[in-house]
Amino acid sequence: MKLYDMALSGNCYKVRLMLALLGLDYDSTPISLRAGENRTPEFLSMNPLGKIPVLDDDGFIIRDSQAILVYLAAKHGGLQWWPDNAAGQGEVTQWLSFAANEIWSGCAIARAIPKFNRQGDLAAAQAIARAALAILEGRLRDHDWLALGRPTIADIACYPYAALVWEGGVRLDPYAAIGAWFKRIRELPGYVGMAGLGD
Repeated sequence: MKLYDMALSGNCYKVRLMLALLGLDYDSTPISLRAGENRTPEFLSMNPLGKIPVLDDDGFIIRDSQAILVYLAAKHGGLQWWPDNAAGQGEVTQWLSFAANEIWSGCAIARAIPKFNRQGDLAAAQAIARAALAILEGRLRDHDWLALGRPTIADIACYPYAALVWEGGVRLDPYAAIGAWFKRIRELPGYVGMAGLGD
């Protein structure tokens, strides 16, 4: 497998973390967005959106971090990370959508504005981030994991940008249940971190 990757991307990190938790070997190919490597004809032939991550699994190309998590979990994770029933899949998928919408629009964008000099309304992104964190906190007060009572790709999808939101000026200390969840994720066998996660 080959992962088209960027070290500071939370979306790429989701995939690296999943690969590590599954114990899978892969080659990493760094893509520089600043240098426009995601806009070359070769890269756009794999992902016409020009975004990372992209996974090449022996010629099968898949883009989007959430989609890659589903693919890896379904192919290599047994039923631990991705269930085989409609109710379970629905429960996990609602959190994948939460990661792609509320967490991205809040936590990820709040981080990107100061960290990568991205254009945007920092205060608005911070407000969306706090609303997303409040939803996570509410869920995690009474549940160790986001779905199915065990670690799933729901947790992997939501974890990185929630844990990195402090880089966007949003404090995490008010969220005790989220902090305990971070600790549980970091104790999973095979866990790997990334810059900014403080582990």
